Amino acid sequence: MWCLIALAWGAATLNIYSQVGLITLIGLITKHGILICEVAKEAQLNHKKNRMDAVMEAAMVRLRPILMTTGAMIAGLIPLLYASGAGAAQRFSIGIVIVAGLAIGTLFTLFVLPVIYTYIASEHKPLPVFVEDEELEALAKADEYRSKPQS
Repeated sequence: MWCLIALAWGAATLNIYSQVGLITLIGLITKHGILICEVAKEAQLNHKKNRMDAVMEAAMVRLRPILMTTGAMIAGLIPLLYASGAGAAQRFSIGIVIVAGLAIGTLFTLFVLPVIYTYIASEHKPLPVFVEDEELEALAKADEYRSKPQS
């Protein structure tokens, strides 16, 4: 949405290149959101956390990868914003859409998505522990004990 505001201010036109940028932007921001939601769901299922604690942990765990992905993408698109010569307008339009959209979309992913998750997500119950798992753990401990060198 914010990338469309950049287009509306006259920074570039809505053409095929900016539309390709929109598709790229939607894919990347959606990937960030899905990963946060998935990590939060796993925290609820495996670590018995409530929605708020799970999404806060997910946002903290995914912060570095999201910022690194966004930073790398923006750094790779900076040359498109300063391009000159033949085709510079097309490169500028794809660059401005992705850079403006990623800057705002990343903030929304990190701050707005967790709030929406706490309202919309269902409360997941922890996964049950099966007897086979406990027996396997006991066997693994027995194997570790046997493999230790006796002194």
